[in-house]
Amino acid sequence: MDIILAALLMLWGDVSADHPDITAQKLAAATEWYEVQAAGQYGQGSGNEAAPRKIDPAPDTPPIRGVYATAHSAGGARLHELVQLLNETELNALVIDLKDDWGNVTYASELAVVRELGTAKKIIDMEKLLPVLEENGIYPIARIVVFKDSVLAKQKPEWSFRHPDGSVWKNGRGESFVNPYLKEVWDYNVEVAKEAARLGFKEIQFDYVRFPEGFEKRADTLVYERSDEPRTKVIADFVAYARERLHPLGVRVSVDIFGYAASVPAAEGIGQDFVEISRHVDVISPMVYPSHYSTGWFGNKVPDAHPYATVNGAMADTLEKLKPLEETGEKPIIRPWIQDFTATWVKGHIKYGKHEVEEQIRALRDNGIDEFLLWNASNRYTKGVDYVKGDETAGR
Repeated sequence: MDIILAALLMLWGDVSADHPDITAQKLAAATEWYEVQAAGQYGQGSGNEAAPRKIDPAPDTPPIRGVYATAHSAGGARLHELVQLLNETELNALVIDLKDDWGNVTYASELAVVRELGTAKKIIDMEKLLPVLEENGIYPIARIVVFKDSVLAKQKPEWSFRHPDGSVWKNGRGESFVNPYLKEVWDYNVEVAKEAARLGFKEIQFDYVRFPEGFEKRADTLVYERSDEPRTKVIADFVAYARERLHPLGVRVSVDIFGYAASVPAAEGIGQDFVEISRHVDVISPMVYPSHYSTGWFGNKVPDAHPYATVNGAMADTLEKLKPLEETGEKPIIRPWIQDFTATWVKGHIKYGKHEVEEQIRALRDNGIDEFLLWNASNRYTKGVDYVKGDETAGR
């Protein structure tokens, strides 16, 4: 109990000094979290390791059905359209870029490390955005792109992957990644996430929680700090580390992951093990866009042209993959990303509209999944979609 008291006093000191907006609910969540840690309530994990009993820091949260918003949409005129969409439908959440795909922190951060490195680019005025979300009952999720970070790589090349000549490595799209082996990189992202929680975001969604695609082909030629730990363990350890530090603030932690990761063995190259990442999060969001599956998946020549069959197959694999965590009480909420865009680059693609979106939702529902997120990079979503047809959880 002394451990709990000391930890809470540390948290309360943090609250009273710099963050007076931390609510009693969040303090209560912190109390429960620390009690679990101190009491050592464990379930049986994989192998010979014990796994802590998973506790949801926000158990009263309703089923979440949301859409993605760039920082420019959330901080600009399109916010009104998105709020109207949510008010007129059964959708209830916005996933907003607080650290975008280039690594820009998209608001006026007060973090010393962000100011020192100059990695903020004020796009969103939080004093305007958050009251609008609260007034309209919108569940705010902070999307934080973690290891794909061209901005940080430029400012701190030693935190990135470099060529032997010292220049920062870039992929074919001109993007750089930072090194998941480095705790400095972990802490940088976790501090941004903690600030998002203090601002009022109820969930932190980490994206690009991985090494670069095809990393196994260049792992031994690039220059970077590393240990002997497998890449899959490094990534899973980061997620566990982040969740441990965010739960006392009363926020959920979620991770985006390739949809096909549930259908194949662990992706050692990029460091993504579907089960091990899921073990350490409150919500797992596999990206099951039909357009992302190649010829032959789930028995279809063009998976994009078969939205129900593709999502149905992906969910069956996901549920099978997570059976071990269901048995130990560690299974997270499954909240997939689904497709609300037309993939014109896919040969044999179909135009996506009301029917195609509803078919994906029907596939989720047929697998017992009642949460989802819609992706459209331009943030323009199909009108007239029935998001809860036949769903008994609607209105909860």
